[in-house]
Amino acid sequence: MTINESMASPYLATPGRYETMPYRRVGASGLRLPAISLGLWQNFGDDRPLATQRAIIRRAFDRGVTHFDLANNYGPPYGAAEANFGRILASDLRSYRDELIISSKAGWDMWPGPYGELGSRKYLLASLDQSLGRMGLDYVDIFYSHRFDPDTPLEETMGALDAAVRRGKALYVGISSYSAQRTREAAAILRQLGTPLFIHQPSYSMVNRWIEGGLLDALEKERIAAIAFSPLAQGLLTDRYLDGIPADSRAAREGSFSQKLLSDSNLANARALREIARGRGQTLPQMALAWTLRDQRVASALVGASSVAQLDDNLTALENLEFTSDELKEIDQFAVEGGVNLWAQSGEA
Repeated sequence: MTINESMASPYLATPGRYETMPYRRVGASGLRLPAISLGLWQNFGDDRPLATQRAIIRRAFDRGVTHFDLANNYGPPYGAAEANFGRILASDLRSYRDELIISSKAGWDMWPGPYGELGSRKYLLASLDQSLGRMGLDYVDIFYSHRFDPDTPLEETMGALDAAVRRGKALYVGISSYSAQRTREAAAILRQLGTPLFIHQPSYSMVNRWIEGGLLDALEKERIAAIAFSPLAQGLLTDRYLDGIPADSRAAREGSFSQKLLSDSNLANARALREIARGRGQTLPQMALAWTLRDQRVASALVGASSVAQLDDNLTALENLEFTSDELKEIDQFAVEGGVNLWAQSGEA
């Protein structure tokens, strides 16, 4: 049966979808997220068939993935991922809305002019209204400040998040790529406003370990959970680039992936990690996801998927999440900083 044929019939979610997915509590909140969530940063713009997108999202929900993570400028073009997700929500998932966690963000450039990026109240709340319109929603479950803005008072940025909740347009609020110090400051402001900060979305992987330098400890003290994005280092921690750069890969497309990340040292370390994964009976991405989830302060890992098969391969990581101390020591020999943190500027501000 082709994808188009499978999409023709009305969608009914698999009854046993919650039986195998582990769910982790998010900080001090009452919310739990699936250990693996689906991110729509790549593969859900207008450059990909909508039928493929629908198949991935249906399969994700059928396997217990209840969290779908978006941002205003995901595409291409900007806004397309939210618009496409809105179409799929309307056609397939509308009756399951109360079983879904849908998140969006604003902070990076979205539209021209001085009000189309960063952390002003003007931008954040206007962007949220636009995101809701594209997705056909009254509210999102989580709304994030997508990056720290050093030129806007943090009180204004956090005040905008508080306003989103008070206006009924978001249930929870979060931040992304903030340093440990800025996270503590943001948490204090939101605590005083009465809208607690409960989630932080940083980049984190075996070759991008910056959050271990103080952020994880700050999150634990503030009772905030992490949800890790780019746990596969944009494909470096897969088999995709270990034997050359495929013509249809992100690394081969202008502006999507820097080939500088595919340095000889990074590739050598990734190949060594692949051998360790094979010894565990896993693929490299499966081990990379399991490693990211080894710390209970990480509530969920965000994965992208260009196909149902890729999604299924990633979800198989959940079958082996345990590591021996010897395995972790061996991994640490090769799980070293690889210069892949493209969001470092926000985390260092």
